[in-house]
Amino acid sequence: MTDTALAEFNVMTFDVVGTLIDFETGIVEGLRAIGREHGVELDGETALSLYRAERYAPDAGRFPDDLARCYARIAPQLGLPSDDTLGARMVEAVAASPAFEDSAQALARLARSYRLVAMTNARRWALERFTQRLGDPFWFSVTVDETGTEKPDPAFFHHVLAKISEAGFQKEQILHVAQSQHHDIGVSRRLGLTNCWIERRQGKGGYGGTIAPESFTEPDYHFPSMRALADAADAAHRGG
Repeated sequence: MTDTALAEFNVMTFDVVGTLIDFETGIVEGLRAIGREHGVELDGETALSLYRAERYAPDAGRFPDDLARCYARIAPQLGLPSDDTLGARMVEAVAASPAFEDSAQALARLARSYRLVAMTNARRWALERFTQRLGDPFWFSVTVDETGTEKPDPAFFHHVLAKISEAGFQKEQILHVAQSQHHDIGVSRRLGLTNCWIERRQGKGGYGGTIAPESFTEPDYHFPSMRALADAADAAHRGG
C-alpha cells in the first residue's frame, strides 16, 4: 500500500510493550543493576535471549508480573543470585521501562487525525504507568486483564474489534501498529486487518526479548520508528 492511503484510516490500534515502551531497556538495565551489586557484568543481548526463551515456558504468567518467575529461572545462567526480593525488583524495573524517545510525540501527532487504541498483553496496573509516560493519548485501552487471554490469540483481537465496532468503525478503517511479528503482525494479517510493522530492532538483528515468529509476515506498512509513521501520516493528510 502507498503511504498516501494512511489518510483513509480512522482508527489506529497499538501494541504497547516493545512498540511504544522500551521493555528491553527495562529488562537489561534491571539485570545490570543487580549485576553491579554482585560484581557480575552482563551482556544485554545474552540476557534478552535467555528471557525470550523463558517466555515460552508453559507456566509463564502475565506481563510484567512474570518477570519474577523469569528472573528466578535465568539468574543462575547469568551468575546472579536468585531470590524473591530480586525477582520483585525486576517486575518493578520492567514496569518502569522508558517510552521510546519518539513515542509520546508521535502519538500526540497521530491523535489529531485518528482514534488511538492500546491493546496490550501487559496487566492493567502496568499499562496505567506506561500510558502516563506516553501522554495518555488513547481513546480506550484493552489489557490481558479484560480479555483473559494474550495476543496472538485471535480472541484478544476479536474483543478489541467488537468494542471498535460498537463505536461505529469497521475493520477496514483500522490500522494495527506493532513491533512484534509473533504477537501482532502475523495474526492481524490472518484476521484481515491492515497492519504496520514498527521495526524497533532495526540494525540489531534477531528478536531480542520478543518471541520469534514461526514465519515472517510481510507487513502492509513498514517503518523504523513511530516518528516515521507519524511523518508519513501527516504527509498523507496533506495530500502527499
